[in-house]
Amino acid sequence: MFLPGDGSKIAGSSNHPSPAVPDFVVSYLGSLMNDANLETLLATKLIGSSPKMQQLRMLVKFAGRCNSSIMITGPSGSGKEVVADAIHSISQRTTGPNITVNCGALPEQLIESELFGHEKGSFTGAVNKHIGLFEQSNNGTIFLDEIGDMPLNMQVKLLRVLESRIVNRVGGNLNIPIDVRVIAATHKNLGTAIRGGSFREDLFYRLCVVPIEVPALNERAEDIPALVEHFLGHQMTADARPIFTAEAFDAMQNYDWPGNVRELRNVVERATVFFAGQPVRAEDIATLVQSDLARPVHAEPMAQQPAFQAPQTQQPSQFVADYPANSPRPSFAEAMAVASEQPSTIVNDLSVHIQNEERRIITHALETSHGVVSKAARSINIKRTTFIDKMRKYNIHKQLESATEFQYA
Repeated sequence: MFLPGDGSKIAGSSNHPSPAVPDFVVSYLGSLMNDANLETLLATKLIGSSPKMQQLRMLVKFAGRCNSSIMITGPSGSGKEVVADAIHSISQRTTGPNITVNCGALPEQLIESELFGHEKGSFTGAVNKHIGLFEQSNNGTIFLDEIGDMPLNMQVKLLRVLESRIVNRVGGNLNIPIDVRVIAATHKNLGTAIRGGSFREDLFYRLCVVPIEVPALNERAEDIPALVEHFLGHQMTADARPIFTAEAFDAMQNYDWPGNVRELRNVVERATVFFAGQPVRAEDIATLVQSDLARPVHAEPMAQQPAFQAPQTQQPSQFVADYPANSPRPSFAEAMAVASEQPSTIVNDLSVHIQNEERRIITHALETSHGVVSKAARSINIKRTTFIDKMRKYNIHKQLESATEFQYA
């Protein structure tokens, strides 16, 4: 009997509907999606050229051509939702909705209503009819993340829907047919859950028609330079990027990465804050990673970090530079002090410091752009909507509204 490993991802639900497209258009688009196009598309979504990633892309390519249910497993932060999105993108359902729902984030008393919908007046607070996520996913894909956290009573109802392809809204008596591709993922070991009685074996077999295992980052360490380049390309302008040296990549490739790709992305983003336009060396990587493990940046000297003692074997990359070992370079604490224009001090809470620095940058951008939000967003190379979200996050629009008249142009 196939029993998967464990995995996880994000919370909540998201809906990405697409307008209806005639069948002949879908057929034409499908004919254009040959193997070469598939490989190109998958290479932009599933980053890396290691044997593990080549095997993963091959499995995704086969999965995209069928309508069977898929079970994605893998450790937390390894990118299971990215894999699910890639499958939808290359399938014949690509023009249909692609909805993600975290089963563990939905309240138990509302999960049936969220998934299958409810009629007006069916329960207290049901003032309007609600179309469930399965109906919204019709002719598309629904991704059930954290499926292992679904309550047992809901597992029975989900199994019935998967077998009959019919949903009944809460408080309704109408059978509503659906045509949905179901992809599931979990952070739990479902084999253990089945033996413990917290997950139904029949539901597991219904969901796990095509099993896909996403490898941990430490199983494909050779992909780290490509992933770093990918993250940098989505964050900073070329002249402000931190420059990862060969020794830094060696250190990164010999670290265990318990948080996988999610942790790597955090480290790269952190480096863009404190080492913009500067070389990043092995000792800097060790310090950046320490903060991900909730340790102060001054916790231990570099000599006591055996995980980062690596041979110098990394191949050059676009963001690799060979700097002399004795070249001048500020310490991590000094870099943070310069960034915040404060005297060099020990930082004990890096996350708070980063938030304060981000708030200072947003405020400064608004002041220099005379309150024109779009201009301020362009000046620090982020999207206007992202800039507005950060203003709301830090209540900047309330604190500065008396001094500046914001123009959301």
